[in-house]
Amino acid sequence: MSKTDTDTSRDREELGAAGSQLSTAPQEEQTSLPGLGVIGWARWFWRQLTSMRVALLLLLLLSLGAIPGSLIPQTGADASKVEDFRAAHKTLAPVYDKLGLFHVYSSVWFSAIYILLFVSLIGCIVPRTWQFVGQLRGRPPGAPKRLDRLPAHTAWRTTEDPERVREAALALLRKRRFRAHVVGDAVAAEKGYLRELGNLVFHIALIVLLVAFASGQLYKSDGTKLMVEGDGFSNALPMYDDFKSGSLFEPDDLVPFSFTLKDFKGTYELTGPNRGTARTFQAKIRYSKGAYGKETTTTIKVNEPLKIDDSKVYLVSHGYAPVITVRDGKGNVVYRDAVPLLPLDGNVTSQGVVKVMDGYRDAKGKKEQLGIKAFFLPTYGGAGMEIASAFPALLNPVLNLEPYHGDLGVDSGLPQSVYQLDKTHMKDYKDAKGAQLRDNLKPGDTMTLPNGAGSITFEKDVKEWAGFEIVQEPGGGWALTGALAAIFGLAASLFIQRRRVWVRAVRGADGVTLVEMAGLGRSESAKVPEELGDLAGILYDQAPGAPDPDDDSAATPDPQAVPAEGAEK
Repeated sequence: MSKTDTDTSRDREELGAAGSQLSTAPQEEQTSLPGLGVIGWARWFWRQLTSMRVALLLLLLLSLGAIPGSLIPQTGADASKVEDFRAAHKTLAPVYDKLGLFHVYSSVWFSAIYILLFVSLIGCIVPRTWQFVGQLRGRPPGAPKRLDRLPAHTAWRTTEDPERVREAALALLRKRRFRAHVVGDAVAAEKGYLRELGNLVFHIALIVLLVAFASGQLYKSDGTKLMVEGDGFSNALPMYDDFKSGSLFEPDDLVPFSFTLKDFKGTYELTGPNRGTARTFQAKIRYSKGAYGKETTTTIKVNEPLKIDDSKVYLVSHGYAPVITVRDGKGNVVYRDAVPLLPLDGNVTSQGVVKVMDGYRDAKGKKEQLGIKAFFLPTYGGAGMEIASAFPALLNPVLNLEPYHGDLGVDSGLPQSVYQLDKTHMKDYKDAKGAQLRDNLKPGDTMTLPNGAGSITFEKDVKEWAGFEIVQEPGGGWALTGALAAIFGLAASLFIQRRRVWVRAVRGADGVTLVEMAGLGRSESAKVPEELGDLAGILYDQAPGAPDPDDDSAATPDPQAVPAEGAEK
């Protein structure tokens, strides 16, 4: 064995309890694999699983596992994109199916990593918490025999009584917020417990984040609703246009509330390089919580949702809904409503379909259904600009209509989009030249159907619609709390150093008191020598150095000059 190894071993023996761990981190021990037996293997597996090394590895795997969920379309988020991906990648799609990459967050392998990380963190935190509680209830360990072997050390001789020196040191250390007490001929003090507390808080916060994320995925709901000005909405499953939820969600979990869209306001830049950019994008609503709640008026803006308990109502889209009136061959009104049209570009060029399913009769009294393709330009740019709007605001609105008559197919029982027209069993109307009837209407204009089949009027009232996304995530508050706690806990564990200080005062054979001060930190840091030098300077003022036996001038070294490697002054 080398001399260095011998000295290190001797240092550990002399430090004893004083040199014990300054943290609750479990000691890494080199252990051989257990012998045959279920219990032995179980203990070995548990020790490996609850080690910090494995916890960090699982956290890394969880982060890597989330990458495919961000890059590959997910069934729970957008099933249509998943189908498009399958159609475009005939070879990769079956492989992704087997690996569960289209539903990463509910796949077996992701759940296994998630659960193992959860168990690992709990198994690691619980014993460290009890150990930390024991350290708080206990007292700092007594001073080792050889203080001069500690990383930071200083000493001087004084004529003051040892008891008085220890009392002064005890008062000084407690004033500096050290936990201090007298053990034998020395004062033992310790400080920086917030480092370990921050470490534990950080790991507990990770568990809170995992629980919040899991509950949010299992009990979440996410739905959309398109509402025209004047429409109302109640937070019930049948009221949604589209709805997705977690595997443990129940319809009764929806927060009870309702609201009415009173007005939508959108303004845009008229000139300059940002022409057409939205300046105002907000929806004025009246809402009430519960069945008999008081109605309240508020405004929902982009990134400023309405919050009701665990639910948030976001404003996500908008468009126009021109009011259209349809009359039959006898002039009776068979349809009158604001028809929401879907935007196609940034200037809100929109299209949609008007479906008259009941009540219409042609000039001969025959029952039919009407389907009218609508193309809307909020700002018509004139001849040559019929295919796109020139501006998103209602400066010169034009509605292009293309009517058909026959069977819409809605009575077949098969679902169909309200924004698309199935012309399989429909016939077009012909104009005087024998071409497809199609015309541009301005507000107040009327299109007359041929052969006395009726008319279609574009009313002067053009309403606006707003698209809302209603999200309910019960774990959102816990996730935010866990994230903040993790940040503060990590900061405490990084910037606070746990350290111990000892002050020994003993009377020598010549009647002069020898004062020794030493410090020990969890890691090599300049803070311990600097702090020890500061404390030594203050204590030296209260117990000044004694004259050297060979020098009546009582010249002594400066106690703040603390050697960094344990050299005694």
